[in-house]
Amino acid sequence: QVQLVESGGGLVQAGDSLRLSCVASGRTFSRYAMGWFRQAPGKEREFVASISWSGGSTYYADSVKGRFAISRDNPKNTIYLQMNSLKPEDTATYYCARTVAPWASPMSSNFGSWGQGTQVTVSS
Repeated sequence: QVQLVESGGGLVQAGDSLRLSCVASGRTFSRYAMGWFRQAPGKEREFVASISWSGGSTYYADSVKGRFAISRDNPKNTIYLQMNSLKPEDTATYYCARTVAPWASPMSSNFGSWGQGTQVTVSS
């Protein structure tokens, strides 16, 4: 069972930036696509961004495209989410995720392992 630990959340003002990190346990990190999801109070969890196991392909929700950037450092078992030009509507708990199977594409439906989440609050 993989363990995913997120960090980097906090309280910021609109227009500010934050960088989230997620460290995964185990020795097979580089075989798995990774992603970020978020859930705001009273709403369903939604896809934010994902990255292929090699890091060569990235995908974004339309709501964050051009503002957020996902990346990974395989030797460090870590993925990142650089969030720029934050808006109040970005306020949510952000979850790191891993695909269920190795070598799977980073489609949102392939994710099945989740971290505990890190809170991001953007004030107006």
